[in-house]
Amino acid sequence: MKIRVVQTASKAKAVQVIRYQNNKRVVMRHIGSAHSETALNDLLLLAEEWIRDYRLQLSIFPDENPNQLLHLNYSKFVGIKYRFFYQQIESLQQQVGFDILPILLRDLATIRLFEPASKLRSIDLMAQYFGIHHSRKTYYKIAPECIQLKDVVEQKVLNFAKAHYSFNYDLLFYDVTTLYFETFEEDELRKNGFSKDNKSQQPQILIALMVSKEGFPIAYEVFSGNTFEGHTFIPVIKGFIRKNEVKSFPVVADAAMISTENVNQLNANNINYIVGARLGNISADLLKIIDEKICREDGKNIRIKTENGDLICSFSTVRYRKDKYEMEKQIEKANQVIEKPSKAKRLKFTKTEGTKVSLNEALIEKATKLFGIKGYYTNLKSTIVDNATIIERYHQLYKIEQAFRISKSDLQTHPIFHFKEQPIKLHILVCFIALVIAKHIELKTGVSIRKFIDEAKKVVDGEILNQITNKVVTVKAKPTDKMEENIAKLFAPH
Repeated sequence: MKIRVVQTASKAKAVQVIRYQNNKRVVMRHIGSAHSETALNDLLLLAEEWIRDYRLQLSIFPDENPNQLLHLNYSKFVGIKYRFFYQQIESLQQQVGFDILPILLRDLATIRLFEPASKLRSIDLMAQYFGIHHSRKTYYKIAPECIQLKDVVEQKVLNFAKAHYSFNYDLLFYDVTTLYFETFEEDELRKNGFSKDNKSQQPQILIALMVSKEGFPIAYEVFSGNTFEGHTFIPVIKGFIRKNEVKSFPVVADAAMISTENVNQLNANNINYIVGARLGNISADLLKIIDEKICREDGKNIRIKTENGDLICSFSTVRYRKDKYEMEKQIEKANQVIEKPSKAKRLKFTKTEGTKVSLNEALIEKATKLFGIKGYYTNLKSTIVDNATIIERYHQLYKIEQAFRISKSDLQTHPIFHFKEQPIKLHILVCFIALVIAKHIELKTGVSIRKFIDEAKKVVDGEILNQITNKVVTVKAKPTDKMEENIAKLFAPH
């Protein structure tokens, strides 16, 4: 093949790629016409590039600059890809041990981080953003087997937590949340129940989550939506102990988990606990003891033996002011109802005798005695763990609330549009995998997952079509300094 330059009728110079076949000249490609020396040189370079591409041969000249062959006049911008983000998340998934999972399952977790969407739309977004192609047929084929991988995923996460966060079962935080559905029809899994999203009229499921003291997710379980959250506590904890052959460990949970039955089972199974106390429900005798013993100064606390374990009570002036303000507002509303009985409705500090509505003075007196006091139940002896440590550990329960917040806001785990049990459980598994990666990024980099993704979106691959060779050339952006810093922290030796 040769490059031929010929004069045209308009006195321009046409550049062609030709070859001779049977003593006849055959034009392989018309590159273009030039009216200046500069334009002619550009066309000659494009002709050389076309010949190289046609022959599928690499240049033997190492000092040749390939970028000089990309000319804007003969190029077309076709879009961008976020391959840098995809590659970083893929590397993190390999680090956790998720590389043994089906690639589609891993990619669904990646796109859930990048832009949450339905499963089928996620497949389209993978191609659009990452240039990764999966078929819907593949999704339907592997979905049933992916659901069975929950135990495998949790074991990989547990091993990773031990290696990277020194997890040794010394402390675990437990909580539940609800996820509602865009429907009003119930089934065996989706049931109406107490909704944390104020969607009590819509069916829901209950998700129980366990995280380490750093807030790193360890395990989860799915329950039907009408399950009382206190009834999930023992089965989940006992299942975790049995699965991982743990002798015992302390678990921290909120007040909804405490009951006489739960306390008996926790003690019977050698499970240490720190659980919030609902002081509004305590007996008059216990209230009297607290009122007499508590010192109403910041940081002061007491420990009292009860049937639910040791009750630790602490006082805070900030909490005192908050409790007092809230009760005064409720009493004000109660007085308005008393003044206009026709608009009577049940309020916390009112009582009704026949048709007469009045203030519940006994309840007001009880609440006043508890101003500023917070309670915690535990079976950990004071000789092993002091009161201040018990209180500090309980206050770390916010870390599991952070995990739920990431799951519900950044990963958009709800509302769920699935209507069958298998797709629902697969959806939760994908969200759990994404949550593990998101929380690891936050813990290692010190930035939120949203800020990390926003920074990663600045590192794009620009795709430009060479209209002479019909090849797409990728121009990669350099990672920002902040992104380089984040990556260094994520992949630093541990």
